[in-house]
Amino acid sequence: MIITGSFVILLAIVFILVWLFMNTVDHRKWLTFLVSLVLAPIIYFYVFYPLLNIFSSYHHQKHFNAKAWKESPALRYEMSHEILNDSLFIGKNKIEVTQLLGESEWYGWDDALKVYSPNKWNYNMGLKPGAFNNMQECLELQFEDNNVESVRLYQLERTFE
Repeated sequence: MIITGSFVILLAIVFILVWLFMNTVDHRKWLTFLVSLVLAPIIYFYVFYPLLNIFSSYHHQKHFNAKAWKESPALRYEMSHEILNDSLFIGKNKIEVTQLLGESEWYGWDDALKVYSPNKWNYNMGLKPGAFNNMQECLELQFEDNNVESVRLYQLERTFE
């Protein structure tokens, strides 16, 4: 476990709230302190932290790995930060992209031609975890002269039948 500043602050807040609650039950300071000291980590890890993960949109970031990309399509969103910010695919040709990402899952729509363009490759990135998230992350690679010109991330609303 990594002890960070935010972890210490949140644990202290939970401790204070438990201590205040315990003061309403019993006014003996040593007993409320002792019970709060024992209950605060339990409440933090089994109540507060799971609720925080359900309702926040935080997710882990991973480095891009072609093997993990192909084996776990539902977890591709974890690699999106590095793909976009480090411009991993800018300048790569279609053969290199196919080796790293596999074949395009679908082509993007080209408004100028009014047809699906083989120069706009799209990949499903999966759903980010969260209680109320119904948006599917997608990655689009735009090719020009057989090389990647731009990379964009967009979201599609996922409908469940």
